[in-house]
Amino acid sequence: MLRSLAAITLTAVATLVVPATATAAPALAALAIPDVSLANQKAHMQQFQSIATANGGTRRSTTAGYTASVNYVVNQLTAAGYTVVRQTCASGCTSGAGPNVIADWPGGDTNNVYMFGAHLDSVSAGPGINDNASGTATVLELALTLARTNPTLRNHVRFGFWTDEEQGLNGSEYYANSLSSADRSRIKGYFNFDMVGSINGGYFINRITSSIGLVLKAYYDSIGVPTEENTEGAGRSDDASFNAIGVQTSGVAAGASRVKTSSQVSKWGGTATAFDPCYHRACDTYPGNVSDTVVNRSGDAAAYALWTLATGTPATVVWSDTFEAATGWTTNASGTDTATTGAWERANPADTTSSGAKQLGTTVSGSYDLSTGPLAGSAAGDHDIDGGTTSVRSPAITLPGSGTLNLNLSWYLAHGSNSSTADFLRVSIVHSGGTTALFTQAGAAANRNGSWAQGSWSVSAYAGQSVRILIEAADASGASLVEAGVDDVTITQS
Repeated sequence: MLRSLAAITLTAVATLVVPATATAAPALAALAIPDVSLANQKAHMQQFQSIATANGGTRRSTTAGYTASVNYVVNQLTAAGYTVVRQTCASGCTSGAGPNVIADWPGGDTNNVYMFGAHLDSVSAGPGINDNASGTATVLELALTLARTNPTLRNHVRFGFWTDEEQGLNGSEYYANSLSSADRSRIKGYFNFDMVGSINGGYFINRITSSIGLVLKAYYDSIGVPTEENTEGAGRSDDASFNAIGVQTSGVAAGASRVKTSSQVSKWGGTATAFDPCYHRACDTYPGNVSDTVVNRSGDAAAYALWTLATGTPATVVWSDTFEAATGWTTNASGTDTATTGAWERANPADTTSSGAKQLGTTVSGSYDLSTGPLAGSAAGDHDIDGGTTSVRSPAITLPGSGTLNLNLSWYLAHGSNSSTADFLRVSIVHSGGTTALFTQAGAAANRNGSWAQGSWSVSAYAGQSVRILIEAADASGASLVEAGVDDVTITQS
């Protein structure tokens, strides 16, 4: 894990808020998920320890220890049948830093990519076994498990092993920033594994209430292990590089230098001391600084996420709207909207900027989307939402009577620093029993630039019903700059 938060300039990414009833993860028993071998995870960590020992006690990104670590990972993945690329970090990395390793498994829809990653380097002070041979070993063994079992893939799977994380997230940032906008949009989720074996560990999930964070939580719930949001690691590892380009992220961590609280001791055991007493020190070695139990569970959580999201029969699209044609969405259907400007429209929107992108002129597909006040005006705030709430409702949609049903869409909420948590974007389902919110993105008193993200929420509870999708956005905190957009709405059955 990278240095302290004080040393980092963060990109603000708000959290998806999804009600517990909307968890899309299927029951564990329903999935044929293989075990990720603890013995193999340990063998990989032992190998990284041996590499460090033979190379001055470190695997820092600029050293022979890192080069040997790269060779070990590449050789394992190539032998297993992966397409492997050593990506040179051509800018932004420490001089002399080694490459990223990117590995793709054949198969699955390449328009829907799930990535699993970990940083491969250590600090100069030691071999970096918990930080981060534990995460590397977990992701590597997950990849090898996928190759051995070779399931049918409905979505594509990619693995990343990042250079120069300890110097500033540089390798993953280079990879993320080198992606085209089309390639960014194809990545539907990135899972990060950093320090997943702390000997006084806890069970932390990055962005635990996001739709992909809930998938990881579902695994730990299934084995009776309580989890918490990873606040210590927020913005300090490679998931931040993907957040910054609008990719939805989550991941697993077991804690770094923060001291375990008394309530966490009661919840997880251990002592009221640092989660990892050897954080960024020479004593971060194998086997003494890794918990077998904690690292084993991280591997199985990773497998649960991969098999849940990427394997099996492709989902069938039962309803979709790209907004390239008018299909009967209705603004202010209930007659209760209060916004004086910025009402939802199906339109070809114009770009606006104010301290960064606000309304996006680039849609996810085609030329049209749903936008709040799509004109540009002479100033960014001329056609944004003002005065309250604006809503738009879909035509009636008859859901199939069986199967796993998910509502999927792309969205953004942008606002200025004069916003607050009273402002929001909300997606709800209108059904026979009323209206249920599936997702709320709140504003904040900070600048948030427009950036397309993807969301998916279960609507299986409404199987067989005629439903409508309700999308609301609000400037409810006074005269603040608020823009929102929605595109490519689908309902799928699997």
